[in-house]
Amino acid sequence: MTQLALVIDLNVCVGCHACVTSCKEWNTSGLAGSLVDERPYDRDPTGTFFNRVQTFEVGEFPNTQTVHFPKSCLHCEDPPCVPVCPTGASFKRPEDGLVLVDYDKCIGCKYCAWACPYGVRELDEDRKVMGKCTLCVDRIDNEALPEAERKPACVLACPTNARLFGDIHDTESVVSRAIRENGGYQLMPEWGTQPANHYLPRRKTELRIHRDELDRADNPLKIDGLLPKPPVKDPSLDDVTSW
Repeated sequence: MTQLALVIDLNVCVGCHACVTSCKEWNTSGLAGSLVDERPYDRDPTGTFFNRVQTFEVGEFPNTQTVHFPKSCLHCEDPPCVPVCPTGASFKRPEDGLVLVDYDKCIGCKYCAWACPYGVRELDEDRKVMGKCTLCVDRIDNEALPEAERKPACVLACPTNARLFGDIHDTESVVSRAIRENGGYQLMPEWGTQPANHYLPRRKTELRIHRDELDRADNPLKIDGLLPKPPVKDPSLDDVTSW
């Protein structure tokens, strides 16, 4: 059985959000329909995004690192969102393992969002339906596109090639080799959902920071202290200037 999925290399993701913007642009004009943004410049903004990048810092100063963590639907092999859907709108496509939503059946009840342990279901407030990453199924199935372009928009947009796409059940695919050779792992496997998307861990490198490197050489406070100062007996600005 084919299981299409993404493999994301956390070691080379730079958090540029190219995947986020390309996903938003393609799906707004594609099969998923418009991904609305409600009150984007108000106090309570909300919007529909199928892909998000979470950024956080790990370690303690001065040995800290910034980690960028992209997250979207993981297309679980045993998706908990499917059996809870009362209308059958959420389903897993048998030919490639993609978890999709039939918008004609969706009533926006949010049961799938409550069942998903990864928080990747999105409510479209305009159409009142639940949306999610489809791995750009309308690109994958589009035979009018060249073979090289039948990939998710986020994969094509990534400037560092941090996102790989393929069949994880094919032992010789690029994603299977990446998982096998780089210690790829699933997100929260303890839930038993068998997420298809995998992550490649950050490779640990020793940070060698010397104490003198923590102080800026061009610190203006230190530079000012080295500048010549006029004698105390010299007239001040108030003495020579008429206001």
